[in-house]
Amino acid sequence: MYEPIRTKSVHRMADDDQNAYPHRSREEELDIQLAGHLAALLAVTDELGDEAAGELIARQVARLRGAPPARHAGLSGSNAESLHRRAHALAGRALVVAASRADTAAAILAAERMDAHTAALTSHKLVSAP
Repeated sequence: MYEPIRTKSVHRMADDDQNAYPHRSREEELDIQLAGHLAALLAVTDELGDEAAGELIARQVARLRGAPPARHAGLSGSNAESLHRRAHALAGRALVVAASRADTAAAILAAERMDAHTAALTSHKLVSAP
């Protein structure tokens, strides 16, 4: 009823070549992820013009990557409210990753940035209300 398999399988067994390519540890993966979230937060922070916060974030990115981060070169043209919302979301993601890797300094920084962007959004709504 069925034809027998006559060619070699193109699939490999799970045990084959375990050391054929480098593997990262969970901590290394979390460092990379946290540095990425903070670098994105840095880009939005630079676009908002908050130099003091930008320097704090840049220090954390440099600590995680071992090199200073590239600073934001272009502007997105978004309004301040959408930038604060994006920054709040990015800080939240950074907080989750920092908490999972037990990085107190990055977690405190992310929480402070979330608070700052929440305050900016709240004051923006109060100011723009009729």
